[in-house]
Amino acid sequence: MILVGFGVLAGTAQAQVTEIYKCVDANGKPLYTSDKRDTAGRKCELVSREVNVVPAQKKTPSAFPRESASDRLAATNRQRSALEQELQNEEGLLAKAKNDLAAQEAVRNGDERNYARVLERLKPFQEDVALHQKNVDALRNELGRLR
Repeated sequence: MILVGFGVLAGTAQAQVTEIYKCVDANGKPLYTSDKRDTAGRKCELVSREVNVVPAQKKTPSAFPRESASDRLAATNRQRSALEQELQNEEGLLAKAKNDLAAQEAVRNGDERNYARVLERLKPFQEDVALHQKNVDALRNELGRLR
């Protein structure tokens, strides 16, 4: 029962059962065999039962669709143009963020006599510039990998 259930679970795997018998011949000598035919007419007992499972070989279909060189080139070109568009947008956002930061650095409020308050006010603008610069660098690296 267990072997049948195991065979169903294994799917296409092949299970092989090996049984080892100990037989005693007419002279009292023990004989170990895995061939059931050798046990005929002798006093034998089952010593061991092993189940060996051999996984099925994966077969690749011969008609498996493959990507042609022109399809691969077209996909790469689409990816490149999308990355270039993203880079252009991100560079525009970076320029705007740098202008906003420069404008804020030029402003000096009367309540900001303490320089820590100036830094606190400028921090979001600096973080925005850093974020867009990081995005531009990442897009340039990605474009560099495509070429």
